[in-house]
Amino acid sequence: MADDVPGTVLKRERARDAVLELIESRSPGDAIPSERALCTLLGVSRPTVRAAIDELVAAGLLVREHGRGMFVAPEKITQELVSADLALGVPQAAGAWSSRLLEFTTLQAGARVGRKLRMSPAEEIVYVARLRLVDGAPMAIEHLHIRAAFVPGLSAHELESGDLYEHLRDTHGVHVHEAVQAIEPTVVTRAEARLLEVPELSPALLFERLTSDTAGRPVEYVHSVYRGDRYRIVSRLALGPAAAAAGLVRDGHHPGIPPGDFAHGDPISSSTRGDIQSGS
Repeated sequence: MADDVPGTVLKRERARDAVLELIESRSPGDAIPSERALCTLLGVSRPTVRAAIDELVAAGLLVREHGRGMFVAPEKITQELVSADLALGVPQAAGAWSSRLLEFTTLQAGARVGRKLRMSPAEEIVYVARLRLVDGAPMAIEHLHIRAAFVPGLSAHELESGDLYEHLRDTHGVHVHEAVQAIEPTVVTRAEARLLEVPELSPALLFERLTSDTAGRPVEYVHSVYRGDRYRIVSRLALGPAAAAAGLVRDGHHPGIPPGDFAHGDPISSSTRGDIQSGS
């Protein structure tokens, strides 16, 4: 059915909503009816059902298994970027997190990482690649670059168990204070796909983080690839006088809200919260 046929887009949207209701009424791993059964149930054509299902598969809500059918996907991992009291700490993400070490070595920083960490390219860093798992399922690949001078004797055990920042504080006397993190969409390479157990070129989220200590010195530069089918970004927006009273109002454009929408109404502020990676 062509997309320019009147009502096609609306039919697909309604089919998507109906399948979404089926998903929400089931648990992860439960089967949903076949495409043919859904056509009969919803009274729409096979292409309309397939387009709706393709969208839900791409969104990470459904999983197709060849020869078996379609199943509700595992729940996405949720983590707040900013805790409820607006403290600077990063709450732990949902699920039981663990790490599997892929590489652990000491090498020269090089030009790019040296610039990030404000150090000479010839100075040494500890380079770590680790696979992050949630409840045993691969979730992300992290590449850590840490100033070697800050972590003499850093062990593989510290990188595979517990919280890395706690190890830095308790074992190495490095007190992490703040981090600047950027997020952008990407796709996984063949090697990343193999580790994350997803198809090559699957959607993913690329995180880059620069962490500093209480003296403002860069401690760690990290770039990570997180599975796009299991992660999402959420923002919490605060509207009204309470935001202004809390001193949270900022000038300028707020992403996702067309400029001028609040020109004659209450001020708006955003305290960003997100379903992003745990802080190591």
